[in-house]
Amino acid sequence: MLQPAQRRGLAEEAADRVREEIFAGRIPPGSALREVELAASLQVSRGSVREGLAMLEREGLVRSVWHKGTRVIELTEEDVEEVYAVRAALDRLAATTAATKATPGQLGELDRLVEDMAAERDALRLLRLDLAFHEVVYRAAGNRRLLEAWHAVRSQVRLFQSHRIRFEQAEYRARVAGEHRELARLLRAGDAARLADVAEEHVHSARRALLEGLTRRPHAAT
Repeated sequence: MLQPAQRRGLAEEAADRVREEIFAGRIPPGSALREVELAASLQVSRGSVREGLAMLEREGLVRSVWHKGTRVIELTEEDVEEVYAVRAALDRLAATTAATKATPGQLGELDRLVEDMAAERDALRLLRLDLAFHEVVYRAAGNRRLLEAWHAVRSQVRLFQSHRIRFEQAEYRARVAGEHRELARLLRAGDAARLADVAEEHVHSARRALLEGLTRRPHAAT
Protein backbone atom coordinates (compact mmCIF):
# COMPACT_ATOMS: atom_id res chain seq x y z
CA MET A 1 0.00 0.00 0.00
CA LEU A 2 1.42 3.37 -0.98
CA GLN A 3 1.94 5.83 1.87
CA PRO A 4 0.07 9.16 1.67
CA ALA A 5 2.08 11.97 0.12
CA GLN A 6 3.45 14.68 2.37
CA ARG A 7 2.84 18.33 1.53
CA ARG A 8 6.17 19.17 -0.06
CA GLY A 9 5.31 19.65 -3.71
CA LEU A 10 2.61 17.16 -4.48
CA ALA A 11 3.61 16.29 -8.03
CA GLU A 12 7.23 15.74 -6.97
CA GLU A 13 6.12 13.75 -3.93
CA ALA A 14 3.82 11.59 -6.05
CA ALA A 15 6.69 10.95 -8.48
CA ASP A 16 8.99 10.04 -5.58
CA ARG A 17 6.51 7.57 -4.08
CA VAL A 18 5.75 5.83 -7.38
CA ARG A 19 9.42 5.77 -8.35
CA GLU A 20 10.37 4.01 -5.12
CA GLU A 21 7.59 1.46 -5.59
CA ILE A 22 8.90 0.75 -9.10
CA PHE A 23 12.49 0.41 -7.90
CA ALA A 24 11.40 -1.92 -5.08
CA GLY A 25 9.55 -4.14 -7.56
CA ARG A 26 6.21 -3.61 -5.87
CA ILE A 27 4.99 -2.05 -9.13
CA PRO A 28 6.45 -4.51 -11.67
CA PRO A 29 7.58 -3.73 -15.23
CA GLY A 30 4.64 -3.44 -17.61
CA SER A 31 2.16 -2.51 -14.86
CA ALA A 32 -0.59 -0.04 -15.65
CA LEU A 33 -0.49 3.16 -13.61
CA ARG A 34 -4.03 4.46 -13.18
CA GLU A 35 -4.41 8.05 -12.09
CA VAL A 36 -7.59 7.48 -10.08
CA GLU A 37 -6.10 4.63 -8.03
CA LEU A 38 -2.80 6.42 -7.45
CA ALA A 39 -4.55 9.64 -6.44
CA ALA A 40 -6.62 7.73 -3.87
CA SER A 41 -3.59 5.88 -2.45
CA LEU A 42 -1.44 9.00 -2.28
CA GLN A 43 -4.30 11.26 -1.16
CA VAL A 44 -3.57 13.87 -3.80
CA SER A 45 -5.40 15.17 -6.85
CA ARG A 46 -5.34 13.43 -10.22
CA GLY A 47 -3.61 16.52 -11.55
CA SER A 48 -0.70 16.02 -9.14
CA VAL A 49 -0.49 12.36 -10.11
CA ARG A 50 -0.54 13.28 -13.81
CA GLU A 51 2.30 15.76 -13.31
CA GLY A 52 4.26 13.19 -11.29
CA LEU A 53 3.85 10.56 -13.98
CA ALA A 54 5.05 13.08 -16.57
CA MET A 55 8.25 13.48 -14.51
CA LEU A 56 8.74 9.73 -14.46
CA GLU A 57 8.17 9.58 -18.20
CA ARG A 58 10.95 12.14 -18.71
CA GLU A 59 13.20 9.85 -16.65
CA GLY A 60 12.28 6.94 -18.93
CA LEU A 61 10.65 4.89 -16.17
CA VAL A 62 7.12 4.95 -17.60
CA ARG A 63 5.56 5.30 -21.04
CA SER A 64 2.26 6.98 -21.86
CA VAL A 65 0.28 6.07 -24.98
CA TRP A 66 -2.73 8.06 -26.13
CA HIS A 67 -5.97 6.29 -25.14
CA LYS A 68 -3.98 3.42 -23.59
CA GLY A 69 -2.75 5.07 -20.42
CA THR A 70 0.60 4.92 -18.66
CA ARG A 71 2.66 1.83 -17.91
CA VAL A 72 5.98 1.07 -16.26
CA ILE A 73 8.58 0.28 -18.91
CA GLU A 74 9.16 -3.36 -19.76
CA LEU A 75 12.46 -5.15 -19.24
CA THR A 76 12.91 -6.29 -22.82
CA GLU A 77 16.20 -7.36 -24.37
CA GLU A 78 16.02 -4.35 -26.71
CA ASP A 79 15.53 -1.90 -23.83
CA VAL A 80 18.41 -3.45 -21.86
CA GLU A 81 20.76 -3.34 -24.86
CA GLU A 82 19.91 0.30 -25.57
CA VAL A 83 20.25 1.57 -22.00
CA TYR A 84 23.49 -0.27 -21.27
CA ALA A 85 25.03 0.73 -24.62
CA VAL A 86 24.39 4.38 -23.76
CA ARG A 87 25.65 3.91 -20.22
CA ALA A 88 28.83 2.16 -21.39
CA ALA A 89 29.71 5.08 -23.66
CA LEU A 90 28.91 7.65 -20.97
CA ASP A 91 30.80 5.81 -18.21
CA ARG A 92 33.87 5.43 -20.41
CA LEU A 93 33.96 9.16 -21.12
CA ALA A 94 33.16 10.12 -17.51
CA ALA A 95 35.88 7.91 -16.07
CA THR A 96 38.65 8.99 -18.45
CA THR A 97 37.75 12.65 -18.01
CA ALA A 98 37.52 12.34 -14.22
CA ALA A 99 40.98 10.74 -14.19
CA THR A 100 42.45 14.11 -15.19
CA LYS A 101 40.12 16.35 -13.18
CA ALA A 102 39.13 14.62 -9.94
CA THR A 103 40.12 16.44 -6.79
CA PRO A 104 41.73 14.69 -3.79
CA GLY A 105 38.44 15.15 -1.97
CA GLN A 106 36.49 13.40 -4.72
CA LEU A 107 38.99 10.54 -4.87
CA GLY A 108 38.69 10.19 -1.11
CA GLU A 109 34.90 10.08 -1.40
CA LEU A 110 35.19 7.25 -3.92
CA ASP A 111 37.44 5.33 -1.53
CA ARG A 112 34.95 5.80 1.32
CA LEU A 113 32.08 4.57 -0.86
CA VAL A 114 34.08 1.46 -1.77
CA GLU A 115 34.72 0.72 1.91
CA ASP A 116 31.03 1.19 2.64
CA MET A 117 30.26 -1.30 -0.13
CA ALA A 118 32.67 -3.81 1.35
CA ALA A 119 30.90 -3.57 4.72
CA GLU A 120 27.31 -3.56 3.41
CA ARG A 121 25.38 -6.83 3.02
CA ASP A 122 21.99 -5.54 1.91
CA ALA A 123 21.88 -5.67 -1.89
CA LEU A 124 19.57 -2.71 -2.43
CA ARG A 125 21.65 -0.50 -0.15
CA LEU A 126 24.69 -1.71 -2.08
CA LEU A 127 23.00 -0.54 -5.27
CA ARG A 128 22.51 2.93 -3.82
CA LEU A 129 26.23 3.04 -2.94
CA ASP A 130 27.06 1.77 -6.43
CA LEU A 131 25.10 4.59 -8.07
CA ALA A 132 26.49 7.15 -5.61
CA PHE A 133 30.02 6.10 -6.68
CA HIS A 134 29.20 6.74 -10.33
CA GLU A 135 27.54 10.05 -9.47
CA VAL A 136 30.83 11.21 -7.91
CA VAL A 137 32.73 10.11 -11.03
CA TYR A 138 30.38 12.06 -13.31
CA ARG A 139 30.62 15.15 -11.13
CA ALA A 140 34.41 14.82 -11.00
CA ALA A 141 34.51 14.88 -14.81
CA GLY A 142 33.35 18.50 -14.64
CA ASN A 143 31.22 18.30 -17.81
CA ARG A 144 27.71 19.61 -17.23
CA ARG A 145 26.24 18.09 -20.39
CA LEU A 146 27.79 14.72 -19.61
CA LEU A 147 26.27 14.86 -16.12
CA GLU A 148 22.87 15.72 -17.61
CA ALA A 149 23.15 12.80 -20.03
CA TRP A 150 23.85 10.49 -17.08
CA HIS A 151 20.87 11.87 -15.17
CA ALA A 152 18.66 11.20 -18.21
CA VAL A 153 19.33 7.45 -17.96
CA ARG A 154 20.09 7.10 -14.23
CA SER A 155 16.58 6.05 -13.18
CA GLN A 156 16.42 3.43 -15.92
CA VAL A 157 19.84 2.14 -14.88
CA ARG A 158 18.70 1.87 -11.27
CA LEU A 159 15.53 0.00 -12.31
CA PHE A 160 17.43 -2.44 -14.49
CA GLN A 161 20.16 -2.95 -11.89
CA SER A 162 17.58 -3.62 -9.19
CA HIS A 163 16.23 -6.48 -11.31
CA ARG A 164 19.73 -7.73 -12.07
CA ILE A 165 20.29 -7.96 -8.31
CA ARG A 166 17.12 -10.00 -7.85
CA PHE A 167 18.39 -12.48 -10.44
CA GLU A 168 21.93 -12.80 -9.00
CA GLN A 169 22.04 -11.16 -5.58
CA ALA A 170 24.89 -13.23 -4.13
CA GLU A 171 27.13 -12.70 -7.14
CA TYR A 172 26.44 -8.96 -7.13
CA ARG A 173 27.35 -8.69 -3.45
CA ALA A 174 30.54 -10.66 -4.06
CA ARG A 175 31.72 -8.51 -6.97
CA VAL A 176 30.52 -4.97 -6.40
CA ALA A 177 33.16 -3.70 -3.95
CA GLY A 178 36.07 -5.23 -5.87
CA GLU A 179 34.96 -3.82 -9.21
CA HIS A 180 34.57 -0.33 -7.80
CA ARG A 181 37.83 -0.55 -5.87
CA GLU A 182 39.61 -1.23 -9.17
CA LEU A 183 37.87 1.73 -10.81
CA ALA A 184 38.88 3.99 -7.92
CA ARG A 185 42.49 2.76 -8.12
CA LEU A 186 42.72 3.44 -11.85
CA LEU A 187 41.14 6.87 -11.42
CA ARG A 188 43.73 7.76 -8.81
CA ALA A 189 46.55 6.39 -10.99
CA GLY A 190 45.34 8.32 -14.04
CA ASP A 191 45.71 5.21 -16.23
CA ALA A 192 43.27 6.43 -18.89
CA ALA A 193 43.68 3.60 -21.40
CA ARG A 194 43.17 0.83 -18.85
CA LEU A 195 40.46 2.81 -17.08
CA ALA A 196 38.44 3.23 -20.28
CA ASP A 197 38.38 -0.52 -20.86
CA VAL A 198 37.58 -1.39 -17.25
CA ALA A 199 34.80 1.22 -17.02
CA GLU A 200 33.17 -0.10 -20.18
CA GLU A 201 33.50 -3.76 -19.20
CA HIS A 202 32.00 -2.93 -15.78
CA VAL A 203 28.82 -1.88 -17.59
CA HIS A 204 28.81 -4.75 -20.08
CA SER A 205 29.20 -7.35 -17.32
CA ALA A 206 26.08 -5.91 -15.65
CA ARG A 207 24.25 -6.03 -18.99
CA ARG A 208 25.18 -9.66 -19.54
CA ALA A 209 24.07 -10.62 -16.03
CA LEU A 210 20.70 -8.94 -16.49
CA LEU A 211 20.10 -10.51 -19.90
CA GLU A 212 20.97 -13.93 -18.53
CA GLY A 213 18.55 -13.38 -15.68
CA LEU A 214 15.82 -12.35 -18.11
CA THR A 215 16.21 -15.61 -20.05
CA ARG A 216 15.57 -17.47 -16.79
CA ARG A 217 12.77 -15.15 -15.69
CA PRO A 218 9.89 -17.68 -15.64
CA HIS A 219 11.87 -19.68 -13.06
CA ALA A 220 13.39 -16.74 -11.18
CA ALA A 221 12.27 -15.70 -7.73
CA THR A 222 10.13 -12.60 -7.65
